[in-house]
Amino acid sequence: ASTHGINPSLYSRISYDAVRGFTPVTLLATVPNVLVVGPNVKAATVSELIAYVKARGDRSNMGSAGAGTPGHLAGEMFKRAAGLQFTHVPYKGGSPAISDLIGGQIDFMFTTIPGVLPHVKAGTLRALAVTSPQRSPALPEIPTMAESGLAGFQALSWHGVVAPAGTPDAVVARLNEALGGALAAPAVRQRLMEEGAQASNLHTAAFTAFIGQEIAAWAQAVKDSGATAN
Repeated sequence: ASTHGINPSLYSRISYDAVRGFTPVTLLATVPNVLVVGPNVKAATVSELIAYVKARGDRSNMGSAGAGTPGHLAGEMFKRAAGLQFTHVPYKGGSPAISDLIGGQIDFMFTTIPGVLPHVKAGTLRALAVTSPQRSPALPEIPTMAESGLAGFQALSWHGVVAPAGTPDAVVARLNEALGGALAAPAVRQRLMEEGAQASNLHTAAFTAFIGQEIAAWAQAVKDSGATAN
């Protein structure tokens, strides 16, 4: 999962090499985070939220499912990209953070789409932007962070398949073929879309490059956040 790209910088001691220890096989799907605000925040766009936070400074707070999680680190990317200051409030999981966001105890958060989609549809939470390069089929009316003025902003959760380093090419090719066939099935693609995910099917070389890019991008966010785990 996407923590494969986060762990090398989040943990000071790690028992494996995230690059040389594996043979990337296929990136199966990507899942954008979505920036949502609670009912006490009147911002309807990312630019309005930026203005709101700048006006309030440290009095604004962002919730997350926990320190070092993708949602927390997406917030650190947001802080850096927009030149903001706000207080991070880590929770023990996404559900209590979402509950407090609805209740007005926190102002905004980045989280995966499935957990907040019912609340966005019901109007109890407002989605401002998704963190993927393209809009999400689950929320097609919601712009991307890049469309909202933060060029190049990307913070994805993702799922892929890797094998041990040195796995024979023929085995990797067979796995790619089987996984590609599964991802092409309409029922699988529909189920992924219902979960806020998009099928990807990047094979070995492209997936290897993707993992390298993810490690570099999350490393800066971890550094900015000061988060550590051991």
